[in-house]
Amino acid sequence: MRRRNFLPLAVLGAALICSAALQAQNGPPGATPPPASHAQQAAPPPPPQQPAATLVAEPQRIQVPIGTHIPLVLHNGVSTRNAKPGDPIYLETVYPILVDGRIVIPAGTYVSGEITEAKRPGRVKGRGEIMLRLTNMVLPNGYAVSLLAIPNDASTGGADSVDKEGKIKGNTNKAGDARTIGETTAGGATIGAISGGAKGAGIGAGIGAAVGLAAVMLTRGPEVQLPRGTTLDVVLDRPVFLDAARVQFTDPGRATTLAGPSSRHPIRNER
Repeated sequence: MRRRNFLPLAVLGAALICSAALQAQNGPPGATPPPASHAQQAAPPPPPQQPAATLVAEPQRIQVPIGTHIPLVLHNGVSTRNAKPGDPIYLETVYPILVDGRIVIPAGTYVSGEITEAKRPGRVKGRGEIMLRLTNMVLPNGYAVSLLAIPNDASTGGADSVDKEGKIKGNTNKAGDARTIGETTAGGATIGAISGGAKGAGIGAGIGAAVGLAAVMLTRGPEVQLPRGTTLDVVLDRPVFLDAARVQFTDPGRATTLAGPSSRHPIRNER
């Protein structure tokens, strides 16, 4: 009896089983693949990469602190006779200012400001007053900065004074007023004595005193005057910040040579 060959049938059966498994996994022939999920469809494309930001270093600053004294010389004369608020004033530093041993404000630096208050002296009482405010500074290399400073002292050539608020006040000239009254009293007494003896001297003295008092009462006290060349010592009310790259000074600078104001005695004004 001849043996049958079952090997081809076994191989064919295995192939049919694998084909059925693949069809079950991929679906029937001709079927389209399932659509992508909503999340996959809505996902935006990744954003393009941005170039890294360039870091810019802030400029190094030098601080000139509050309370720093700056000596100045005045370029334009000022007087309470005609000054008014808003009038400009122009000055110049006469000595270099240093911070940590470094020259930051050379001599010859220009400073400007304005008059904020001006009051003429009264006829009977009240002294002349003037107030300044310094606001800007231009260094010799053209670098301009703002500042806020007020006078601490002033050498005007007269008997003017500066109070703690920076107000410059004129002299009352009490000694001069007393001298005027004394001179007119003595003159009246002399004239009265010549004409009427002792009695006339008394009358003349009284008349002379009245004349002297009237002269004082009808004239104004001394004006506040800041002639060209007046030196002012000012004090910073707030710090001044300077760009370190723009204050590379090695020369202390040079101020303009200006003659200082001559000494003068306070006098009264007729108008």
